[in-house]
Amino acid sequence: MGEEQLEGLRDQLKSYLHITWNEEDATLLDKVKEGIAYLDDIAGTKIDYTTDLKAKPLLMDYGRYAYNHSLELFEINFERELFKLSLREGINAYEATNTEAGS
Repeated sequence: MGEEQLEGLRDQLKSYLHITWNEEDATLLDKVKEGIAYLDDIAGTKIDYTTDLKAKPLLMDYGRYAYNHSLELFEINFERELFKLSLREGINAYEATNTEAGS
């Protein structure tokens, strides 16, 4: 993911958190990068958070929990959504593999 896209996601996180000052931009950008790494690991693939309307809210909530020093609760509170993300991407990978093998 390019730096411009990451900054766009950071700006969306700022808006989501109602942060209007710029002093925490670097911290929020780090939270976005950490969230992407975490969610991509759960999904087992790289996700485009600029277009995936189901994964982007998870990234924003990851950023919210990380920013508020409550990350230990994120996995507990979003267990169902994380499972659905993992399952969805697993099914997509399975279908892609079987479609290629069947061709």
